[in-house]
Amino acid sequence: MNKPIRTVAILGAGVMGARIAAHFANAGIPSFLLDIVPRALTDEEKAKNLTFESPAVRNRLSLAGLETAKKSRPAAFFTPELASLVTIGNFEDNLEWLGKADWIIEVVIEKLDIKKSLFEKVERVRTPGTIVSSNTSGLSIASMAEGRSDEFRRHFLGTHFFNPPRYMKLLEMIPSAETDSGVFQTIASFAERMLGKGIVTCKDTPNFIANRIGVFAMLNAIHTMIEDGYTVEEVDQLTGPATGKPKSATFRTGDLVGIDTLVHVAENLYEAVADDEMRESLKVPAFVKTMVERGWIGDKTKQGFYQKKKSAEGREILALDYKTLEYHPRKKSAFPSLETAKGIDDLHERLKLLAYARDRAGAFTWKTLSDVLMYAANRVPEISDDIVNIDNAMKWGFNWELGPFETWDAIGVGDSVKRMKEEGRTIPAIVEQLLSAGKSTFYERRNGTRYFFDIGSGTHTPIDEPVGLIHLPSLKDRNKVIRHNAGSSLIDLGDGVACLEFHSKMNAIGEDIIQMVHYSLGEVEKNFEGLVIGNEGAHFSVGANLMLILMAAQDEEWDDLDFIVRQFQKATMSLRYSPKPVVVAPFGMTLGGGCEFTIHGDRVRASAELYMGLVEVGVGVIPAGGGTKEILLRNLESIPEDTKPDLFPYVQRAFETIGLAKVSTSAMEARTLGLLRPTDGISMNKDHLIADAKKVVLAMRQEGYSAPVPRTHIPVLGEPARATLTVGMHNMKQAGWISQYDMHIGSKLAFILTGGNITSPQHVSEQYLLDLEREAFLSLCGEKRTQDRMAYMLKNGKPLRN
Repeated sequence: MNKPIRTVAILGAGVMGARIAAHFANAGIPSFLLDIVPRALTDEEKAKNLTFESPAVRNRLSLAGLETAKKSRPAAFFTPELASLVTIGNFEDNLEWLGKADWIIEVVIEKLDIKKSLFEKVERVRTPGTIVSSNTSGLSIASMAEGRSDEFRRHFLGTHFFNPPRYMKLLEMIPSAETDSGVFQTIASFAERMLGKGIVTCKDTPNFIANRIGVFAMLNAIHTMIEDGYTVEEVDQLTGPATGKPKSATFRTGDLVGIDTLVHVAENLYEAVADDEMRESLKVPAFVKTMVERGWIGDKTKQGFYQKKKSAEGREILALDYKTLEYHPRKKSAFPSLETAKGIDDLHERLKLLAYARDRAGAFTWKTLSDVLMYAANRVPEISDDIVNIDNAMKWGFNWELGPFETWDAIGVGDSVKRMKEEGRTIPAIVEQLLSAGKSTFYERRNGTRYFFDIGSGTHTPIDEPVGLIHLPSLKDRNKVIRHNAGSSLIDLGDGVACLEFHSKMNAIGEDIIQMVHYSLGEVEKNFEGLVIGNEGAHFSVGANLMLILMAAQDEEWDDLDFIVRQFQKATMSLRYSPKPVVVAPFGMTLGGGCEFTIHGDRVRASAELYMGLVEVGVGVIPAGGGTKEILLRNLESIPEDTKPDLFPYVQRAFETIGLAKVSTSAMEARTLGLLRPTDGISMNKDHLIADAKKVVLAMRQEGYSAPVPRTHIPVLGEPARATLTVGMHNMKQAGWISQYDMHIGSKLAFILTGGNITSPQHVSEQYLLDLEREAFLSLCGEKRTQDRMAYMLKNGKPLRN
């Protein structure tokens, strides 16, 4: 089966249903969003003389869901305009719309009888062959399909999106014994490519994979806290980034998800897994139940494991004392091993240190971590036949950096099993099988291919991946590196395309990367068809190496700093005018210098999740790698041909984009900001980004690529436009929106964008604007307030207003 998915229907317009509809809109897929007809009028509806026959009443719940999705933060839609792809309705008046849908997704309350009743109605109106799925977080898929026709059951499966669906990569797919394999593959392929999902195949067991293990991990940490005398704050210190978990750790995650939701899922799981060896750890502690009874359910009520309060100093966050159920100022405990671990970049080494440490942090880490590892291992083959699905579920659904079996490899399978046996624990069968086979790790890498230990064959087997992916580490393992230095590498992608990869810390741009840019362009000109600039880090690039700039400024090494800026400008201009096509593949944070590299490529292939902008004013400078010049040109290029409009609004837009440090919240918004061109492509799944960029390079060569011509006839408006921009800044300062120093930086920016010391409109070259950029940058670097801003940013990770 290879059914195209052109229209979907979402049944249930609650928070999850509406956000799923929003994400389909992000992919360009229109949807019908339906919910029940309300049973009573609101006071507001009565005041408007509405009746139960009024569409506004009958569609109230679906409209409310859509409006909530439009207002949600973080944003559910890439851009607000995409909400127009969602059509609202209700189950009584509009169920026949399902006949137009290619995929129907049920997202109603987690009650089996309600879901079964709805599916009975769905079968009456759906077109044969239409795929139907449930977004249940743990109910039996087979039970839901009972009573339906054979044809319906063949086209039915579970598709469990994680909240918020735009940002959470995981899609758990649960086929029943009767689900057609072609139906499963159709949804898997569509969701992976078009929705950007990571697909995990689950068995039809309670809570599937991620919630089964994730809920156990959270409740087990809470029980350990109670048993061994830790505090809420201490648990979150020990279950956050230091151990490869999100900043929200344990209790902050509970507040985000909703403690009532956690309790509901946990209680259902407890009842459903009578034979679970760790079932008692799935019991919800009494104090948590009391919190729910009192309505202390987390962020929804501003009170849960933490409480948000306003004080004279601003917002204050208090922590719960679970023994007294009273709140107190948060306290950070001192754990020697944790402090040592924070200085270790490599997560594997951090975990090993914490797991075997002999202080309270080590005791908690070992106890909770070893429990989770054993619990996950005992779930094979109950919830999954392989460890890869389990590891991916926890990484993509709970934002763990390493899955349970990857974690076991990190701390050492042999050493950990030895300790477990000393403690009298029963070792899971898959672990004993691994060690009996003479293996010491669950994963191996050989010749660029990653293998996992397969319980069925008792050997390491290659991991199946979607077709067409390019993994840079795999290419490195196969000796495809052409040249490398500390911050970057040039890698052969095959088919005549090379890739310039950044791999410095946070992919900050320093001299090593700039040197590699120049080498790469020369090598590509001689031996390749084109160049991709991309990497597989957490973010594309956070910008220039700020520490390097600050140190040079503080030491008054102006010649060195001038040289660095000139080299940066030379690098971006070389990208722009390379005789071979250059395609940049940005994703995540693409800030400052990372943005400057991106906008100088011939073409961009961006990840849909792109947070891109020129943010230099936040540290007291202006973009000097060609960014100021290029944003001005982008705006001027957007002027319709054969028109002679007033140029000032376009200059003003460039000024606001840079001066307000605007950062896109998606690749689509980057287009509206002028950071991406209409011709730049977007990949919904970041995993495909480098392969997609490579295809663009090859297509450009096949079409007949010719390098662009340097721009020497750029219109600038001179002093009159600069005066108008200055008036606008003065008004903003009077309103308290910007500081005096912000206005000082803005004046430097306005000077560049209007052409410097020019009294009337005329034309200049790119090099002229680059020289203005560099001069402004160097002059600002020499000011103490800029150096203070840089130092503050390096220390606190956020800009200083002064």
